[in-house]
Amino acid sequence: MTASLKKFKIFNDPLYGFISVPEGLIFELIDNPWFQRLRRIQQLGLTNMVYSGANHTRFQHALGAFYLMQQAIDTLSGKGVEISEEESEAAFIAILLHDIGHGPFSHTLEHCLLSKVHHETLSTQIMHALNNELGGALKMAISIYEGTYSKKFLHQLVSSQLDMDRMDYLMRDSFFTGVSEGVIGSDRIIKMLNVVDDQLVVEAKGIYSIEKFLIARRLMYWQVYLHKTVVAAEFNLIRIIDRARELLKDEIKINGSDPLLFFLKRKITISELKTNPEVLQNFLRLDDHDVLSAVKSWTNHSDYILRNLSINLINRRLNKIYIHRKPFSRNQIDELESKLLKHMPIEKEDAHYFVYSDRIQNRAYSQSIDEIFLMKKDTSLVKLTDDADLLNISVLSEPVVKYFLTFPKFLLK
Repeated sequence: MTASLKKFKIFNDPLYGFISVPEGLIFELIDNPWFQRLRRIQQLGLTNMVYSGANHTRFQHALGAFYLMQQAIDTLSGKGVEISEEESEAAFIAILLHDIGHGPFSHTLEHCLLSKVHHETLSTQIMHALNNELGGALKMAISIYEGTYSKKFLHQLVSSQLDMDRMDYLMRDSFFTGVSEGVIGSDRIIKMLNVVDDQLVVEAKGIYSIEKFLIARRLMYWQVYLHKTVVAAEFNLIRIIDRARELLKDEIKINGSDPLLFFLKRKITISELKTNPEVLQNFLRLDDHDVLSAVKSWTNHSDYILRNLSINLINRRLNKIYIHRKPFSRNQIDELESKLLKHMPIEKEDAHYFVYSDRIQNRAYSQSIDEIFLMKKDTSLVKLTDDADLLNISVLSEPVVKYFLTFPKFLLK
C-alpha cells in the first residue's frame, strides 16, 4: 500500500448510506469522548413523546451535516472555487463540531442549566479546549466556525440561512418523525451552490428548491419542533429542573449525578463559563442520562411538587395546552390556579409549577441577516426576496408569535 493512499472509516447512515471519514484528525475528533457524548444527547429533546421514532441523536446529525459539507465542497471545487485541502478539512471539522456544545435534551434545557448561555458559545469553548489539546490543529476550523476566516463563504456553509446544518436536520428530523413536510431536495440545492465575490449564492434555476426548503422549515416548526404536546412536555421538564433547584436552595436533599448537581446548585453565567474551567469539565460529563435518571428517582421524592411533576413526565401525563394568537388574560390563569389549589396541597405561590402561560415563535427566513442571493446567468446577483415568484418571502420572514396556556387536565372536569 502506497503512503499516498488514504484510509477511511465508514459510517452507515439511514439517510445518505455510507459516509466516509478519513483517518487522521477528523476521525480522531469523532473518537474523542467529548464528541462521543453526543450519542447520549437526543436531537429533538422530548419530541419522541409525540413522534415515537424521533430518537436520533446529535451524533447522527453531526455526521450527516459533515457528509453534506463533503458534497458542498466537492460541488464548489468542481465549479472552480478555490478551496485548498487544508481549508476543506477545516470546514469539515467546523461543521462536525458545530453542535458539540449542546447539553441534555438539546434546546429544551439550553437556558435552564446555564443562564443565558447559547450552545454556540459552548461549542466555541469546547473547540478552543480541543485546539489546546491538539497543539493548535483546529485554529482554521475555529476561525471558519466563528466567521473570522478570510473566506466568508466557508462560514456560510456552516452557519447561515442555507447551511449544511439546517439541510441535514430538516431531512433527518423529517425521516425519524415520519413528517413528510420536512423533505427537501438537498442534493439539488447543493448542486446549485456557487460563490460570487466571496458570497455563497444559489444559481437562479434552484429558486424553487430554495422556496420549498423555506416552506418545509416553517411547517416543521409548527408540526414538530413547536407541536403543542412537545411544548407541554418540554416545559414540564423545565419546571422539574426549576423545582429541584429551588429545593437545593432550601438545603433539601436531591438525588442526582455530580455534574447535574453542579449546575443545579448554582446559576452559571457566560463569564463564569469562560473563567472557571470546572464549569466546562462538568458540562462535558453531562448528558440526557443524567437528567432522565434523576427525574426517575424524583418520582419518589418527599416534595409533593417535584414528585408529581416527575411522575407526570415519566408516565406522559402531560398538561392540557391551548395555543392562541393573543396572550391569555391574568383572569384566566387566576381562575385555573384557584381550581388547582382545591385539588392540590400546595401554596398559591407554587401554583405556577402546574399552571402557566408563555409564548412560542417561528420565523422561517430573516431578511435582516445573511440574506440568500440568487445568481443569474450573467452572474449578477439578486436577493431571494426580490425574485421569488411562488410565494411571498416577506410573509415567511415575519416572525409568527403564539401564546400558550397549560394546566393539569383534571381541571377541565
